[in-house]
Amino acid sequence: MNQSFNFQINNQFTLNLPADPLQEVFPRQVEGAAFSYVIPQKTQQPSLVSLNKPLALQLGFTAEDLSDDGIAEVLTGNKIIAGMQPYSMNYGGHQFGQWAGQLGDGRAINLGQIETEKKGLQTLQLKGAGKTPYSRHADGLAVLRSSIREYLCSEAMYHLGIPTTRALSLCLTGDKVNRDMFYDGNPQLELGAVVCRVSSSFMRFGSFQLPAMRGDKKLLKEMVDFSIEQNFPHLGEPCTEVYLKWYQEISEKTCQLIVEWMRVGFVHGVMNTDNMSIIGETIDYGPYGWIDAFDLTWTPNTTDAQGKRYSFGAQPEIGQWNLFQLGNAIYSLIDDAVPLNKILNDYATNYEQRWLKMMQAKLGLDDLDLDKQGLDELASEADAVLINRLEKLMMNTEIDMTMFYRVLSSLPKQTEPELTEPEQAELWQEHFRNCFYEEEKLADNYFEGFANWLNDYQQRLSKNNSSESERMQAMNAVNPKYVLRNYLAQQAIEKAEKGDYSMIEELLQVLQTPYTEQKSCEHFAEKRPAWAKNKAGCSMLSCSS
Repeated sequence: MNQSFNFQINNQFTLNLPADPLQEVFPRQVEGAAFSYVIPQKTQQPSLVSLNKPLALQLGFTAEDLSDDGIAEVLTGNKIIAGMQPYSMNYGGHQFGQWAGQLGDGRAINLGQIETEKKGLQTLQLKGAGKTPYSRHADGLAVLRSSIREYLCSEAMYHLGIPTTRALSLCLTGDKVNRDMFYDGNPQLELGAVVCRVSSSFMRFGSFQLPAMRGDKKLLKEMVDFSIEQNFPHLGEPCTEVYLKWYQEISEKTCQLIVEWMRVGFVHGVMNTDNMSIIGETIDYGPYGWIDAFDLTWTPNTTDAQGKRYSFGAQPEIGQWNLFQLGNAIYSLIDDAVPLNKILNDYATNYEQRWLKMMQAKLGLDDLDLDKQGLDELASEADAVLINRLEKLMMNTEIDMTMFYRVLSSLPKQTEPELTEPEQAELWQEHFRNCFYEEEKLADNYFEGFANWLNDYQQRLSKNNSSESERMQAMNAVNPKYVLRNYLAQQAIEKAEKGDYSMIEELLQVLQTPYTEQKSCEHFAEKRPAWAKNKAGCSMLSCSS
């Protein structure tokens, strides 16, 4: 085995923040510390399922490293690279609106931080690498199905242009893990797996909440100062004014992240404060899901099926709620609620404005550049009304969100003048026919309302300055052709559990260019098949992993 794996180790997190003085790994409350040193659990027979080679090279792995049979040993934690001191992070959080106290990295172990030429300081983190002091009564392990979902989705999000943690590798451990997938008292042995994920920071809102809730202002200040110095250095030296700028930037990043989720139909599924990244990345891919039939009330999380706290349409409001909790956490450093409240109020205004701009782009609506004062606001209000009318129509039936917006881009800017209204409505119905899931169940008057909206939409398009081809190109640049539909991920999982990893690689390939027509991959752009509507893994998911 090649013994190189030479990295420039720079463990800033452990060098600058207090460590748990205990070395033993057993469930406990860890106070006054940002992390605990932990050694990953040895696995029986680690093997590489998939490796993100472009990312690996950016991180400093050499071509020789990537061809080394021992790379799976490194990427499961069996072999620790010289200079790395693995650790798990200590944080708390609100779960489903309730303060849960200390949570921490229950099954995540950071191998360490490395300096990279192109990406700066990056942390390599193993998910599913064994017990930590934060595992409580769990085993700290992960199974193949959930690991595949994280590996695929983080890369899908990255290529969609959405901030996210990255996935470096997916490995089998050679061990079996006992899991009750449906929480119904029927556990089964499943294949164990480890994902190596990468980010410039794995700090969460809960990283600051925990010391604040414990009244540990010293640790709170150390954590905030470290976050500013490492990830927000442009804000300046930490002080009260800079703390507010830090909070404002986190608010803006969170706002933009959720706008992007809404753009592509992604539902995180478990937006607890411990799952909210301080640098505005999508983090912790658990029971997430992609919208098939457009539904603002849909949640992929079985635990959330009744309350729908984390449903698709609730995500913007939950983002603000989580920011409120972060504001509470840092209040002792500010000692003034007024500027904190202003930032929270600005979040709502910013979200509304950014959401409208995003939806105008999805619909191919040009900015009108109106000179007369007040007309631009009136035009925006008219666009907002048009958009809300569309979402109500989409809510009233099962219409595929991803397909609809893609098909909409090819809608002609004007109707044929010789067509009667019924003929035009029938033509439109045919244009969008493949987007509907159960067309036969639609109310008789549905297409009448749909035709009315399309008529108004075309009238609005007539005010565009862009050409038809320019509009189509612009719409297709923000409306993906390919997303990681739940049923596709489930098919890849079922094949992988039988030892066939081909679909993982196929999906990775097609999802690298999600906005581009790929003639040989049309089957990956099809709407959810009928058999997948209520199938486990294709509709809703539990937190079991």
